[in-house]
Amino acid sequence: MHKNIPPVYYGDYLHLDKILGAQKLQSEKYAEAAHDETLFIIVHQVYELWFKQILHELNSIISIFASNNVDDRDLTTVVHRLRRVTQIQQIMNDQISVMETMTPQEFLAFRDYLVPASGFQSIQFKQLEISLGLKREYRIDFDQQSFYLRLTEDDRAYLTNLEKQPSLFELVDKWLARMPLLEIDGFSFWQLYKTVTEDYLAEDRQTITQNQGLSQTERNKELAALAQTEAKFSALLDEAQYQELLDSGQFRLSQKAMLSALFIKQYSQEPIFNLPFQFITLLTEVDEKLTIWRHRHAMMVHRMLGGKIGTGGSAGHEYLHRTTQANRVFVDFFDMATFLLPKHLLPKLPDEVTRYLEFHLYQANKTKV
Repeated sequence: MHKNIPPVYYGDYLHLDKILGAQKLQSEKYAEAAHDETLFIIVHQVYELWFKQILHELNSIISIFASNNVDDRDLTTVVHRLRRVTQIQQIMNDQISVMETMTPQEFLAFRDYLVPASGFQSIQFKQLEISLGLKREYRIDFDQQSFYLRLTEDDRAYLTNLEKQPSLFELVDKWLARMPLLEIDGFSFWQLYKTVTEDYLAEDRQTITQNQGLSQTERNKELAALAQTEAKFSALLDEAQYQELLDSGQFRLSQKAMLSALFIKQYSQEPIFNLPFQFITLLTEVDEKLTIWRHRHAMMVHRMLGGKIGTGGSAGHEYLHRTTQANRVFVDFFDMATFLLPKHLLPKLPDEVTRYLEFHLYQANKTKV
């Protein structure tokens, strides 16, 4: 122990007097204290503490990707911190079960004293969404209208300024787009990919047309779905077609970023792609766990309120259900499974291509964003 450092007392270090004294019941101001309001307050305070930690990790990751150089050591740190974020998210999802030990009538004992306070006013959660990449232009119309309602002027200004900063999604898109596409020394991965996928989809078409167990209506429906998949495959390698899908909201990643991410996923077994693959997988998991949290929260609100409006004046669980799928960020990483091929169909990378990647992936990530 350092001689000049005074001893630290546990309670003082954690400021337990402030934390444990921060549960002030609204119910006891007007009537008998509602027993379950303490649980309600503590659960939400813990959420805010976890939001703070997630933002702490997320901001450090954004700083790394905002720099001019993202090398393997940086990615190791990013993967480590993102994995921590997903573990925190799991705790947050499980925490809903604790809240659900409260019955609807126990909630009603203090609910009306909380108006108009609402989870809508959690600035940290809004900051989390924006920092990940859920800015107002990507929200559905009704969510855009309600996002800044019931906030103070200072909080609105803070979030509006945050929306002007690059989000993690935007920085990851640029990082992926900087990676070299495979048109190296006469080897064209994408031409080989195009040939293989055309054969692969032709087999799917033949399977549908020859399936005697399908009615004509069912066959037409499956063929229409396959045609949409074929159009997306075709658009991957066509700049104009891809831009149309971007404009219509079917994709959000830029074409170069999409192709790079797809290549990383296709060849995830290659040592050079190990960390990028883990990173993409963890971003997918962050989005998935956030979606699960939204869904469980919506189910809990439905259980507690039924068809009643929320304390903040929203449509309650109906609003939350609508945002569950709408407010996602890394959906392209989920949809990318559409374009993956079985490992046995992938062309083996020539040695000169592997050597090229080992050098140029590092160099590409040293260039300016």
